[in-house]
Amino acid sequence: MELKQSERSNAKMKMALQGPSGSGKSMSSLLLAKGLINNNLSKIAVVCTENGSADLYAHLGDYNVLSMTPPFTPNRYIEAIDICLKGGMEVIIIDSISHCWDYLLEFHSSMPGNSFTNWGKITPMHNKFINKILQSDAHFIATIRTKQDYVLNNKNGKMVPEKVGLKAIQRDGVDYEFTLVFDININHQATCSKDRTGLFTDKPEFIITEGTGKRIKEWCNAGTNLEDVRVEIKACNDIEKLRLLYKKYYSFKTELDSDFKLQKETIESKKQLLNPQNFSTNGTTNHST
Repeated sequence: MELKQSERSNAKMKMALQGPSGSGKSMSSLLLAKGLINNNLSKIAVVCTENGSADLYAHLGDYNVLSMTPPFTPNRYIEAIDICLKGGMEVIIIDSISHCWDYLLEFHSSMPGNSFTNWGKITPMHNKFINKILQSDAHFIATIRTKQDYVLNNKNGKMVPEKVGLKAIQRDGVDYEFTLVFDININHQATCSKDRTGLFTDKPEFIITEGTGKRIKEWCNAGTNLEDVRVEIKACNDIEKLRLLYKKYYSFKTELDSDFKLQKETIESKKQLLNPQNFSTNGTTNHST
């Protein structure tokens, strides 16, 4: 074991794409992967649980496909990941991880005994699979199906039904485990619901392209010297700019939280001293509340 200063350098991105069927999760995943790997598709593998749908995008290049068939147990997913890692894959797309959750729900319903107690046996199985993704030395893109429903929208005076995505078909809170989570609607527009990079926070809807993957790759490869960041924080004299810095370096929240709090207090103190209302007419400080 070695104690070293926290620094982001050549980080491995773990992201999820969630949306309804037909929203473009598979295509978007491959475009992201192309950007992450500088078009070297031989280093991309798709673990496909969608009846061979990964082969539909072969026109993008010669990426690798590992087709999975039922049962979609956590251990079989882990086995597939190991095959990809041993094959030297640098980006692994799992399309989708919802099948694993479907399997676990069905397995749980078939178990005898107390339902609540049985979850204590299911959860470790699922955790083992998710931890395999998080701890592997490769970029991962996991797709998640969402339950579908229709809403009526007014278009040119007519009420037209449109398909929308609702709750993700996965364990509640699993999105917290990923660095990035993109929500894709039926019109292929993406928004970012979880962003530890700060690249997509508060951004409007957009179409995922190869360029999106390149931006993420640049973030992964940009080593961050925390001492330089602390100097940057200390030099900031504006609350709004400090907030933007906080978002930019959110992945180092634990290490930099005290620095941000101290600078926020410093800025607010200076602002209070410079406020004319804090001074009386004779030039002395007004301490009245």
